[in-house]
Amino acid sequence: MKAIEITEFGGPEVLTLVERPMPEPKAGEVLIKVAASGVNRPDVFQRKGAYAPPPGASDLPGLELAGEIVGGTLDDKHNPFGLKMGDRVCALLSGGGYAEYAAVPLAQCLPVPAGLSDIEAASLPETFFTVWSNVFERAQLGQGEGGANETLLVQGGSSGIGVTAIQLAQAMGFRVFATAGTAEKCQACEELGAERAINYKSEDFVEVVKSLTNDRGVDVILDMVAGGYVPRELSALADGGRLVIIALLGGAKSEVNLGEVLRRRLTITGSTLRSRSVEFKAKVAAQLKQHVWPLIESGRIKPVIYRVLPAHRAKDAHALMESGEHIGKIVLDWSQAA
Repeated sequence: MKAIEITEFGGPEVLTLVERPMPEPKAGEVLIKVAASGVNRPDVFQRKGAYAPPPGASDLPGLELAGEIVGGTLDDKHNPFGLKMGDRVCALLSGGGYAEYAAVPLAQCLPVPAGLSDIEAASLPETFFTVWSNVFERAQLGQGEGGANETLLVQGGSSGIGVTAIQLAQAMGFRVFATAGTAEKCQACEELGAERAINYKSEDFVEVVKSLTNDRGVDVILDMVAGGYVPRELSALADGGRLVIIALLGGAKSEVNLGEVLRRRLTITGSTLRSRSVEFKAKVAAQLKQHVWPLIESGRIKPVIYRVLPAHRAKDAHALMESGEHIGKIVLDWSQAA
């Protein structure tokens, strides 16, 4: 099969189209003929040598895909959605998505939502698994001191994670605010459902969210920045608020006033998804199928695809992601794997 390999750690140019042996599904896994692969920030970190695959995972990049089940064992134990050979699925995986074929735990495969193309479906798993497990499971949006009236601030609202979080929280009835770095990106966030998008280059997000919440602050912040943002984010939280960190684009260290955390009952938490167990991911998949897939199939939530590139142009996809120009997802098309 054709695959995109990281020949050495470095810039986008180290991504190379190669021939690889077909993967062999293990117990509980299926073989998927890949139609499209989503591109995500962790892929960039892996390419640079900063995010190694977990033990046993493929060394190829790629954490999400869409395609057709063509092999493996479809046993009832690992098949809660009744998938069959030949079904179109989208899947979350720990590595190996940049290839024509991938072996994936069956429990991490979801049926492609009705009406979606493979390109659209490939943009879903990584961001929806991440947002659901962090905003709704870990940070418990809607279940804190603010109850059903809780609010969410999404840092980096125009990213793949951001456009997912905005749409999902808004569709579930919550007020959502977002930050972005240009007027165009702010407009996109508001069109997707953010009540107010804040240009972090010209506005203070703490002041803006305080003004929009009668000085109360927001209940949950989804943060991909960390670093120096954390003290300001604590100031932007309402009493009892939760800050959930999913990336460290601004750095891994921060100085915080723990007295404020104690006095105001704040929670600082975070997680990464890639190394979690198949059992954990299966539970998230079940939640998505029950609560989120109907919203996608009804059109209330839509995939946001910024650009589709032929798979052999993975290096251009990574360069585009690192440029920060994109709004939404970047996807590789394996029907064009020259």
